[in-house]
Amino acid sequence: MQSLDLRVLKDALQWRQSGYAVTLITVIETWGSAPRPAGAMLALRGDGMVSGSVSGGCVEDDLIARTRAALPQQPPPGASVPALITYGVTKDEAARFGLPCGGTLRLLQEQLTDTGWLVDLLSRIQNHELVARTVTLSTGEITLSTAHRGQSLVFDDQALTCAYGPQWRLLLIGAGQLSQAVAQMALLLDFEVLVCDPREEYVETLVTSLPSVQLVPGMPDDAVRDLRADAHTAILALTHDPKLDDMALLEALQSNAFYVGALGSRRNQAARRERLGTHFGLSEADLNRLHGPVGLNLGAKTPAEIAVSVVAEIVQAKCQGTQIASAL
Repeated sequence: MQSLDLRVLKDALQWRQSGYAVTLITVIETWGSAPRPAGAMLALRGDGMVSGSVSGGCVEDDLIARTRAALPQQPPPGASVPALITYGVTKDEAARFGLPCGGTLRLLQEQLTDTGWLVDLLSRIQNHELVARTVTLSTGEITLSTAHRGQSLVFDDQALTCAYGPQWRLLLIGAGQLSQAVAQMALLLDFEVLVCDPREEYVETLVTSLPSVQLVPGMPDDAVRDLRADAHTAILALTHDPKLDDMALLEALQSNAFYVGALGSRRNQAARRERLGTHFGLSEADLNRLHGPVGLNLGAKTPAEIAVSVVAEIVQAKCQGTQIASAL
């Protein structure tokens, strides 16, 4: 799932646990050039505080006013039945709400009462599980089940099922200048960023400048193995030291990481492939997963420019993988 929507769920739980009434709103269908996709979420607190977006700002004001008028400051007892809301049925309404190209949004509005399912959902996401949430419209009942990567939203006028997954994460092997630039950009893209580098003199600078980065102690190959990389994980070797990079790549290329990359020239990459294949026994299929020289060919020279090319390639692999999974 997008980290923006994960933030919505976390905010909704915190607000509800603080005693506020909370409404959850989910995009269930779109027609035309709707600015937010199906599954996008918004949480509205009883006092008017908002988290998330369902239209990029087109209908939020009207939606907030409509919901606040019916939403008490304190949550009502018991479960409530979800409601359907549609915007942009006519060209005039689409124009009035600023929906581009006559776009139409169909939304599901839920009163958040019981938070047990939300605690369970967030806990399973934190454990890097994929979870499907099904809402029965006639009763408001919510059930959770195991989802699969690329699972699409399903709505049949009786129930809505959405898939939720863990935050995308990036493990950096090495904490040098390039790693700092890559980490900063990845954080802006809402990746969970982890770094492993046994060279303490490098680590201190990165962690001090970017406190949101999580330091993974130990040797890089152990860090990759312990991470249990899944299809939401990218691994990037940037130390330029074969003693550190190669052992980490040996583990990474046999994992489920959606992206594995390594810094180095074409000549160095050829030598690395030879070492990993001949001396460590990696298969040709495993070696072909390695992105190297790392990054899109932008003609980048400076660390910041190289970081742009690297992060762009990771995003490209992430998006292409998501599209493929959705088509299966």
